[in-house]
Amino acid sequence: MLDVPRLHVLRTVVAKGSIRAAAAVLDYTPSAVSQQLTSLQRETGLRLVERAGRGIEPTAAARVLAAEAEPLFQAMSRVEGLVRDLRDGRTGSLSIGYPASAGATWLPPVVATLLAEFPRLRIDLRLAEPADPERADADLALFIESPGRPADPSRACVLAQDPYFVVVPEADPLAGMARVPLAALAERGWIDNEPQDGPCRQVLLSACAEAGFCPRFTVETHDYRTAITFAGTGIGITVVPGLGIGRLPEGLVARPVVEPAVVRRVCVAVRDAVAGHPATVRALELLRSAVTSDPCNAGEPLAR
Repeated sequence: MLDVPRLHVLRTVVAKGSIRAAAAVLDYTPSAVSQQLTSLQRETGLRLVERAGRGIEPTAAARVLAAEAEPLFQAMSRVEGLVRDLRDGRTGSLSIGYPASAGATWLPPVVATLLAEFPRLRIDLRLAEPADPERADADLALFIESPGRPADPSRACVLAQDPYFVVVPEADPLAGMARVPLAALAERGWIDNEPQDGPCRQVLLSACAEAGFCPRFTVETHDYRTAITFAGTGIGITVVPGLGIGRLPEGLVARPVVEPAVVRRVCVAVRDAVAGHPATVRALELLRSAVTSDPCNAGEPLAR
């Protein structure tokens, strides 16, 4: 293997035409440049410099070697630039796993800002409903904390507390209440909006059990928007976390559920391998900012 720094010295000597001029550019002494060239001559078995009057100049072989080495130095320059970009977070990729409700509300401005600040970053968004940090392969994973299974503080932090609301038509008696006790929903028909084994549904069922009843589901859907549309027909009520409501159709209202308050906790976990990457750090800052400015967030985001 040829010594690349010595090739760099030869390249500079050829470009500048003399050892003295090359030494000035490289911030070497002329004797140090001569020593590097002598070592490269031994390495290659080629005569690279020759006397010219009172000085020394590169030979024809040295000029050919320097010219052929030029693509190598161009590639090295690209690699060095890539290393700087990777170190500063200006390139590479960041994968983000998210539940649909959090993704629709928070991620668009977060991703837009990330791409503006890291224009060569590729962002891979992965819908995971519900996201499980134990199985998630995303660099940064948003997920809903399961009842009875607090997020591991060594791997994740609570990003937001997302309260639940009951959605009813404006003509419904519940619409006139500022807050709706959960027990007031015990005799109503419910429109389900979650997979049966999902943590969001378990949060709701646990609260209902605390209030002393089990919801009577008359229609089963698996998404918030469909359930909200059905609620508009008057065939039942649906209880939805704040992040899942979005813009309500005309004629519907949402009222917070209390006694007990129903709240799901949105958490975020970060893979150790990317925890220090500037884009990851910035993504967390932007997420916290989005949470803080979200009127549906019932509590302050908790620091890790």
